[in-house]
Amino acid sequence: MDIKRLKQRDEFVWELPKSGAMRVPGVIFAARELVAAMDDKVAEQLAQVAALPGIVGAAYAMPDAHWGYGFPIGGVAAFDPDEGVVSAGGVGFDISCGVRTLKTGLGRADIERVKARLAELLFAKIPAGVGSTGALSLSMREMDEMLAGGARWAVERGFGTADDLAHVEEGGCVAGADPAAVSPAAKARQQDEMGTLGSGNHYLEVQVVDEIFDREASRAYGLVEGEVVVSIHCGSRGLGHQIGTDYLREMALAAPSFGLSLPDRELACAPIRSPLGQRYLGAMRAGINCALANRQILTHLTREVFAEIFPGARLPLLYDVSHNTCKEETHLVEGKRRRLFVHRKGATRAFGPHHAELPSAYVAIGQPVLIGGSMGTASWILAGSSGTEARAFASACHGAGRSMSRNEATRRFSGRKVVDALAARGILVKSPSLRGVAEEAPQAYKEVGAVVASAEAAGLARRVARLAPLICIKG
Repeated sequence: MDIKRLKQRDEFVWELPKSGAMRVPGVIFAARELVAAMDDKVAEQLAQVAALPGIVGAAYAMPDAHWGYGFPIGGVAAFDPDEGVVSAGGVGFDISCGVRTLKTGLGRADIERVKARLAELLFAKIPAGVGSTGALSLSMREMDEMLAGGARWAVERGFGTADDLAHVEEGGCVAGADPAAVSPAAKARQQDEMGTLGSGNHYLEVQVVDEIFDREASRAYGLVEGEVVVSIHCGSRGLGHQIGTDYLREMALAAPSFGLSLPDRELACAPIRSPLGQRYLGAMRAGINCALANRQILTHLTREVFAEIFPGARLPLLYDVSHNTCKEETHLVEGKRRRLFVHRKGATRAFGPHHAELPSAYVAIGQPVLIGGSMGTASWILAGSSGTEARAFASACHGAGRSMSRNEATRRFSGRKVVDALAARGILVKSPSLRGVAEEAPQAYKEVGAVVASAEAAGLARRVARLAPLICIKG
């Protein structure tokens, strides 16, 4: 990115000044080297988001930002409910893609003794890859119940326990979901995909707590150096993608009737209060519930595998948080509390201490912010900071962020060589697709340690623990 077009507020905060049609400035949170490495399209897309009606404060980009469809990935924007818009492109196609982390109470040595067997069992139990299907097939009635009930629906059917729900955002079920606003095509795509990882950057990873950075927060989260956790990264599968496709098309066609001139079709949106805007919100919330139910089922399957090898293992849930959503939230803006619709696309909600929606055990510490690394590199657990609400509507980064396209990665890397190189480092990778492994090669991503360091320095969240991979089940 041409850094000369930005105004530096401080070492880790950069402003894209208002110009042209922009209603608010753009703000990028990152160290200079990360900003300089960003594609110029990040600034271009940030400026286009800043020009949307009803936007409040600024259009924000996280340290892992890169260009996406319409909104930059790693983008955050909040809108006034009466004057603002909701954008399918501002949520993305993988609605409610997120990370769920489970604690095992086991040490690294426990896993090393059975690593190969554990990897094989997880790979056999967890459906992964393009078009992967699970053992669960839903009728249309069950589909609607799932879309309305989320992880609560899954728990009621024996996938996990009620204790899990206290550690899932929104208690495991987002209110306002409207299954009737989800197309038959979207539902048909999801009938056999519950309890599956999918492809792309999705994974289930067995990780060891490699280093603790915040002792107080790690105690509250129950994290111990040398102990093993399991992280699940996936979303709403085919259903979420179809919702995005359906509404992006409808919003683009309807834009002129709303007086909206779109510089990019992928920026398609509708007024929040319009019938179309309300239908999309109902469908999108149903997509969130689908993702929460999906991760809940995957949690149950994971527990079954661990119980087979480690009888009595419980795997309590640390937290589950999404990073492709639009949420109606209350935020302090210029001294006043306001209800806003906050789009986070490739950005994680990061409520600070004492927020009303936090689990009781985390109230004094802040929300766990779960950061997925690229395959073969570290992942991170952060904690929401007290100042992040004022900084970026309580938002932080979500991962490392790509530094090259999937096509370029497949040209440069061999999936077989990536698997072998990681095995030589003691990391077992199981995937149905060597092409998929090449697409997700660690070198195709930014250095996640630099990303989270920038997030902490910018006041978005603070580092709690670094997680190192031992086993990766890859889509």
